[in-house]
Amino acid sequence: MPHELLEAATTAVQEAGKHLRFINSRPVNSEALMAALKANDDAVTEVLRPALTAALPGSGWNTDEHGSGPMPGGDWWVVDPVGGNLNAIYGMADWNIGVSLVRDGRPVLAILHAPATGETFTAVAGEGALLNGVPIHVSEKTDLSVALTGTGQAQPNRDPAHVQRVGAAIAAMMRHALYVRASVPVGHQLTQVAAGRMDLHWQFENLRSHIAPVLIVREAGATVTDLDGKPWEISSAGYLAAAPGLHAAALDILK
Repeated sequence: MPHELLEAATTAVQEAGKHLRFINSRPVNSEALMAALKANDDAVTEVLRPALTAALPGSGWNTDEHGSGPMPGGDWWVVDPVGGNLNAIYGMADWNIGVSLVRDGRPVLAILHAPATGETFTAVAGEGALLNGVPIHVSEKTDLSVALTGTGQAQPNRDPAHVQRVGAAIAAMMRHALYVRASVPVGHQLTQVAAGRMDLHWQFENLRSHIAPVLIVREAGATVTDLDGKPWEISSAGYLAAAPGLHAAALDILK
């Protein structure tokens, strides 16, 4: 069943990527920007919702990309219609469509499709991760001084204490790692870690939109924990996803 669902969901996600209405439109005021963001999300949802709910009758639907915490029992499609929507609208390539199936609070499968680069990352829990059908694995680095690291602004947050915490963590990591990338979408960075192109990614938030790429990076061999070192769950407050040889050192820095 998971493989049949993965195939159906992947086909739907790839089709949805063809339907965005605003790419490289570069709006110059907030009204136009908000309209473009909504139009892109709606265009993807219009394709995905009927396809995914038909593939799994009785399943729930969740597009609250900034939601967090535990989820109800049963089967839920959790969808991030356009991760990095701003990037798409302003003509950058770092945007994607993310879908996960959460069953009784645990992720079962995940797809993250990046239309601009033609890359589709997929995973089934316990079976590894794939990029365009080819198995992928995280890096084998053990030296943080040559690590490519990253974090991102998962959602707008101007709380001074939160901003201070994020900035302090970036500064601390910059003192130890080769470089630190602070960018969106979070899913893009997590899949780069999964493919071994980057070495670790951390977040002080753990949102619904992260479920698909976190499952993918975990299935690619990353060590994924909360920021206290406990195994990641969808209800964790934050997380670190890292190549196993770098996780302990990075966690010490973030603590």
